Amino acid sequence: MPLRVIFMGTPDFSVPTLRAIAEAGHEIAAVYTQPPRAAGRRGLELTPSPVQREAERLGLEVRTPTSLKGEAEQAAFAALQADAAVVVAYGLLLPKAILDAPRLCLNGHASLLPRWRGAAPIQRAIMAGDAETGMMVMKMEEGLDTGPVAMVEKCAIAPDMTAGELHDRLMVQGASLMVEALAQLGINCLTFTPQATEGVTYARKIDKSETRVDWTRPSGEVHNHIRGLSPFPGAWCEVEIGGRMERLKLLRSTLSDGVGESGGILDDRLTVACGSGAVRLVEVQRAGGKPAAAQEFLRGAKIEKGTKLT
Repeated sequence: MPLRVIFMGTPDFSVPTLRAIAEAGHEIAAVYTQPPRAAGRRGLELTPSPVQREAERLGLEVRTPTSLKGEAEQAAFAALQADAAVVVAYGLLLPKAILDAPRLCLNGHASLLPRWRGAAPIQRAIMAGDAETGMMVMKMEEGLDTGPVAMVEKCAIAPDMTAGELHDRLMVQGASLMVEALAQLGINCLTFTPQATEGVTYARKIDKSETRVDWTRPSGEVHNHIRGLSPFPGAWCEVEIGGRMERLKLLRSTLSDGVGESGGILDDRLTVACGSGAVRLVEVQRAGGKPAAAQEFLRGAKIEKGTKLT
C-alpha cells in the first residue's frame, strides 16, 4: 500500500533512500533538507544539498528551514498529513511536535544500536576496530538514537576498508531496508524491538584536533585511525620534502611488519614504524595535490629510508 511520506535528509548518504522511496511508488509530500551552504573559492556561491538536488530532479517540493522549533514550521509540517516521516542524516533536531505529527517517524541509522549512537557511527566503528556494523530502521524518540528497532541488516568491515567505502555500502543497504520497512508499515505489519540497555556507545562528531596521526600508538590503532578518517576529513602527518615540511594526508594503509623509531620510514615502500608494529601507507595526498599511490608519491617526493614522519 503506497504511503504519504515526508523525507528528511541532507548529504549524499541520504540520496539513495529518497530515490528508492520514490521508485517504490510512495507519495512524497515534501522533502526537508538543510539550507544551501556557501561554497566556491570565496564562499560566495550557495550550493544546495545533495538531497535538494535529487528532490528537484524528481520534481518534489523542497523545504529548507533553519529550525523546526517554531510554531509556524511545526504547523506547516503537520499540515502535510503524512503517514510517515523518514529521516536519514538530516542534521536538525526534531522537536516532539514534529515527531508526533505523522503516524510514525522512522530513522535510518548506520550502526548496530545501541552501539554508536550519534553523529559519526561509520567513522567511529572503523576507528574502534569493529569487525561488523550495519543499517537499522528505528522509531524516532526525543532521546539520541534511543528508539526501538524495526529492521536490521548487518555488514562486515573488512580489515582495510575505509570509512568512505563503508559509507557507500551502507547507504545502499539503508535504502532497500527503508523501502522494506515502509512496505511492512503499509500493511500494518511493522513491529519494533526495544534496544538493549547494555553496550551503549556514543559516536561523537569527528573533531579536527583528533585527525593528526600519533605514530607512538600500536600499528593496529594507527591503521584504524587512518582508514576511519578516509577520505574525509583525513588523517595526516608532516614530512620533510625538498628541505621543507609538508602536510601529508593519509588515505589508505595496511598492517605490515617492521621495527624502528616511531614515525620512521623503514623501506622504499613507505612502511612506517609505530609504537609497536608498522603500517604501510598505500595511498597519500600532498597538500594541494591529488590522491596518489605510495609508489607514485615516492617517485616525486624521493623520501628515503630513515626519514621521520612527525
